[in-house]
Amino acid sequence: MQRLMTRAWVEIDLGALVRNGERFARAAGVPLLAMVKADAYGLGAVRVAQSLRSLDPWGYGVATVEEGEELRAAGVDLPIIVFSPLLPTQFDAARRGRLRPALGDPNSIRRWIETGQPWHLMIDTGMNRAGVPWREMLSVREFVAARPPEGACTHFHSSQLADGSREEQERRFAEAVAQLPFKPKLLHADNSGAVEHRAPSPFGIVRPGIFLYGVGSGHGAAFEPEPVASMRARIVELRVVQEGDSVGYDASWRAPRAGRIATVSLGYADGYRRGLGNRAQALLGGERVTVVGYVSMDMVMLDVTDKSCAVGDVVTFIGRDGDAVLTVAEVAAFAELSPYELLTGLRGRLPRIYLNGDA
Repeated sequence: MQRLMTRAWVEIDLGALVRNGERFARAAGVPLLAMVKADAYGLGAVRVAQSLRSLDPWGYGVATVEEGEELRAAGVDLPIIVFSPLLPTQFDAARRGRLRPALGDPNSIRRWIETGQPWHLMIDTGMNRAGVPWREMLSVREFVAARPPEGACTHFHSSQLADGSREEQERRFAEAVAQLPFKPKLLHADNSGAVEHRAPSPFGIVRPGIFLYGVGSGHGAAFEPEPVASMRARIVELRVVQEGDSVGYDASWRAPRAGRIATVSLGYADGYRRGLGNRAQALLGGERVTVVGYVSMDMVMLDVTDKSCAVGDVVTFIGRDGDAVLTVAEVAAFAELSPYELLTGLRGRLPRIYLNGDA
């Protein structure tokens, strides 16, 4: 197998991915618009989209035209919405790729409706990032009347928090839609956190993202996903250190006693972030070991003083080893990162190994 021949790799459990999608769809009660932007949060957009096809999703969400083109080239024929604003120079490519842009700028809407192709109206209800502000719907009424959008959407900024902001954004969204000359066929706003905390969804489709990839929102969520991604690498060298010996750049860690250090072939060039140094833990033989010294570009060191191990042994940095588990959220917390940052930061140098693809 591929994992026998490589220094480090990421495993993606496609069976768990599909089960997460199934659970999310059951809770939401409406079809999925699966978010596969950023290469499916670092796990491979094409393979993820192909696997989720078994759930009969409404379509897929991406952030760029290029991401949509990649899916089309792989044979994906369902609707694809591009959620980031398009530059005028990208309109032709979006049209050729049969992509549906989410638009909120009046000039962009005017140009797009000339293509005669479907589009979605992005309404800003509080993110102040993209979309027509909910207070300014008059600016787009004439374009909506000329070529009604297939759907209208907004984006919750704090869907996982019980602070009333989601309800306030929903009220703004309803107010904005009510000002349109036609009500779009599809309304969508619910993301992973929204459905985890409030189901079924009141909208026509839902947009699960990180839940699909095995990370729940916590904070009292009604249900949790199965882990999907694992990151593993091999020990490439072992050495004995004496009390006071330094490890890694800037000598940021010194041995408190005589011991043994394992060098593992994984580094920040693979997406294992430098900030995990002297903070994170990994799994070796089903037990936790500590990352010592700063993470280097291509290597990371572990204190294995009390562990039995040899060159070539596999170390788990995310995932399960025996009964022990390191979740994406836990590893991200070691470095004060968002789980989104950790997953999307996994670099292409790490081969992806797909498991349970027929599940």
